[in-house]
Amino acid sequence: MRRSAVRTRRRAISAIVTVVVLLVVGWLVAGQITAALRMSASPDVVPVESLRAAPAGTSSPDYPAVGSVVLPSDDPLLALAGRTYTEAVGERTGTTPRVVVGPADDPAATTVLLGAAGTGDQGYRLTSRSSGVTVEAADRTGAAAGLFQLADRMRAGEPLPPFDGTVVEPRLGLRMLDSGAIGVTPDPQAWAAGTDYSHNNHAFADVMLPDAPYVDQAALAAATDDFTAFVDHGVAQGYNALAINGFLEYLTFSEVGDGNQVYAPGDPHRERAIALREAFGPMLQYAHDMGMKLYLKTDMLAPTTSLEDYLTRTLGSVDAEDPRLWSVYQAGLDELLAEMPYVDGVMLRIGEAGSVYDLPGWDYYSRLAVTTPDAVRQMLTAFTDTAAQHDREIIFRTWSVGVGDVGDMHTNADSYQRVLGGIDAPNLIVSTKYTLGDFYSHLPLNSTLESGSQRRIVEFQGRREFEDYGALPNDLTSLHQDALRTFLAANPNVEGVWQWTQDGGPWRAGPMTLYLKTGFWQLYDLQAYAMGRLAWDPDADAAQITSDWARQTFSDDPATVEAIAQAMALSRDAVTKGLYIGPYADQKVAALGLEPPPMMWIFEWDIVSGDSATLGTIYHTSKDQLDRALSEADDAVSLASQMRTTVESTDAAAWRDPAL
Repeated sequence: MRRSAVRTRRRAISAIVTVVVLLVVGWLVAGQITAALRMSASPDVVPVESLRAAPAGTSSPDYPAVGSVVLPSDDPLLALAGRTYTEAVGERTGTTPRVVVGPADDPAATTVLLGAAGTGDQGYRLTSRSSGVTVEAADRTGAAAGLFQLADRMRAGEPLPPFDGTVVEPRLGLRMLDSGAIGVTPDPQAWAAGTDYSHNNHAFADVMLPDAPYVDQAALAAATDDFTAFVDHGVAQGYNALAINGFLEYLTFSEVGDGNQVYAPGDPHRERAIALREAFGPMLQYAHDMGMKLYLKTDMLAPTTSLEDYLTRTLGSVDAEDPRLWSVYQAGLDELLAEMPYVDGVMLRIGEAGSVYDLPGWDYYSRLAVTTPDAVRQMLTAFTDTAAQHDREIIFRTWSVGVGDVGDMHTNADSYQRVLGGIDAPNLIVSTKYTLGDFYSHLPLNSTLESGSQRRIVEFQGRREFEDYGALPNDLTSLHQDALRTFLAANPNVEGVWQWTQDGGPWRAGPMTLYLKTGFWQLYDLQAYAMGRLAWDPDADAAQITSDWARQTFSDDPATVEAIAQAMALSRDAVTKGLYIGPYADQKVAALGLEPPPMMWIFEWDIVSGDSATLGTIYHTSKDQLDRALSEADDAVSLASQMRTTVESTDAAAWRDPAL
């Protein structure tokens, strides 16, 4: 018995020693792995969001009768603004005024007068005239804005502004949209699997044919209708610019050598470029006629097989630091701007490229090749020099996503300066996402937007790709306002915004929701409507903007509008707690020199991660706040339930569209 007890004690001691040794070894190994991974975590400076619902409204005020709307000409922009205004008057008063071109003897008319002094390039002022009102502006742009904003106030059921001659001007001169879902065909089969993570939107895929005549005229007519509706909607919301894919497709490189060097006689790229210019020209001209600046958007490098063969044959390689390469693209840009005078510039992106963005079977593709500061500087100098000869602009996106020596230019002010410092061409605009990373929540505002000597615009995303593709109520108005006001206060060079209505991430992995076309696109139209308002007045009441959107979109009933506003005021808490693990998401985490995004437990975009390294990293940074992590998940479910109950309590008969 004694020997047995001794052996038992020895085995117990041995087991304890073994456990201790294993724990020590595990601790040492974990420490070594952590050191090898260079893993670190520290609290991040995340914007504090505080949403509120606007106070319950009342019935619309009594609006004055309008006998007619008198325009100085049949200009298409003024005509659209006049129609929009008369429709709003008709909705509120029951009588739709007529639109008159030229002088009219009507004391109750709303009269547009151009040539006014002191209103700025895009501003206007309202003055009383007998029992009517006068919209005075320097040119058609300001006058149209005045009519659109009067219509907006009436449709929102809000009092009209005083007609006291106060000049109303936009705070930001450039207010740009993406191209929405123009030319994208709603195809339930293409969306059915939900596993197509291609970033190519397939816009105009039905229009462009692989062989002569290269353009399907019926598809072109449908796409033109899309384009017209999108432009009309955008200018009515206060926007004045549009970025749309295209560049290489319109080039013949006729200015390179004898004109046959890149595309030899008989090469279909040449005939296709001419056919596409002729087909899309009237469409793009329409945007120009409606007061929209038009920027063609392209990755760099952007080759075709023939172009890449030519560059390799004549230069020896495709080297983005070789100025001879950029001289070829300069020739193409010069051709483009001469042949397409309605194009105001080109937008360049260098940070993402490759097959995920390419259209299968289409010999126009992208290469990730501009990866050094010298290459970026060569490219921008070449493009801005050529654009300046045509009085056009170049927009350069800082979205560099870790590629090459310019990899952290998007998030690091020192890198930004190293790449772009001293490039101060007056026709260069630098465009940057408002977040210090991609369009996630739980990220700081992008500090690189607070510096830099170049003209700057700020990018915002309405259909939040990482937050269920915009399918969830997600009111970003207050957050976007905070970002915009912060950048404007810090950097006098911030002069515009770029609002993405549809773009970003996979197009066919989520629900088939296409802006202005199909699905519940109205949810993310809130962000377009709000940014259109904020770009004019960054100090506008964010809660009131949301209520105005709800009233125009869903119901004129004050109780219904209030319920929707209350639900939207809860939306950010529901999203940021339900889709993120707060204790991890609020940390600045680094490993192997990289900074993983704040939503790692859901791998982009909707795949729940099962990767032990990922989940281990989340646990490592969250283990001291597990109670918070779990309680926030419960909070999100409760908030979502509260939002649904609030909206379901409304009277269905008070909604404009029963389907919504």
